Formats: sequence, C-alpha cells, structure tokens
Amino acid sequence: MLSKNIETALNKQIRIEAESSQTYLSMACWAEAHGLEGIAEFMYTQSDEERAHMLKLVRYVNERGGATTITDLKAPKTSYATFKEMFEELYKHELFVSESINELVHITFSEKDYATHNFLQWYVAEQIEEEATAKSILDKINLIGDDKGGLYLFDRDIQQLTVTSSIAINPK
Repeated sequence: MLSKNIETALNKQIRIEAESSQTYLSMACWAEAHGLEGIAEFMYTQSDEERAHMLKLVRYVNERGGATTITDLKAPKTSYATFKEMFEELYKHELFVSESINELVHITFSEKDYATHNFLQWYVAEQIEEEATAKSILDKINLIGDDKGGLYLFDRDIQQLTVTSSIAINPK
C-alpha cells in the first residue's frame, strides 16, 4: 500500500513523464516541419518512450492500491531558433527529470517504502542513459558548428541512434 505522500509524488512524476512525451512530440513536429527527418524520428521515438515511462508509473500506482490522477498538462514550446537550441532544451529537460526522480527516490527512502524505492531504480538508471545520450548529441552538434554538410550527416546518423534506442527499450 502506498502512503498518501508517495502516491502524490508518483502522480507528480506521472504528469512530468506525460509532459516530457508532449515536449518531445512538439520537438518532432518542429524538426519535421524544418526538413530534419532524422531528428524528427528520434524525437517521435523519445516521445513514445516517455509515454511508456508514464504508463509504467500509472500501472505501479494502481497495482499498489493507489489512485492515479491524470491532470492537465503544461503546453510545450512549439518553436526553436535552431536545432541546437532544441537539443539544449532537451538536455536541460532531462536534467530536470533526473532531479525529480532523485527527489522521488529520496521520499521513498525517508518513508521506508523499499518496494517503491526498488521500483524507481529502473528510472534512475534510465535517466543516467538519457542524460548521457543528450550530452553526447550536444557534443556532436557543437562539433558540427554551422557546417550544413555536418547537419545533413547528423540528421541521417541520428536515425541510427533511434533504431538502437527503440530496440533497447523495455519499459515494463
């Protein structure tokens, strides 16, 4: 059985994961509208992954006797000056999600809810991977600079990252 405090914290994380999905969906739409098909596919995959993370939390709350609350979502940003700005925001967002997961883990530890603490370790590991991926992408973008040929190759190559990422994901 979940305490009310942990149930509230998990519901907050459910909203964060849902907003993450919407954020990446918005980024995918922007990229696609700007002819960046590889980046768009990467973002569509990220959006699906975040939704899967949300559903995993929803199912956990329900299985533990809690009440999942689905709330309004904050509208995501819909326009970016550059694809680099978009990926900088992606990285900042992943850092925010990591902070939120860490706070949630802290709450479970302080309330001695070791089952939920254990469940959340998957999210901790996932966020390490998400941050590393976002940082690696930013590093590559910084190497490209303003080179249009580099952007073309990056857009093509990020599709391979999408294929690799979607094979490795098993949120349940």
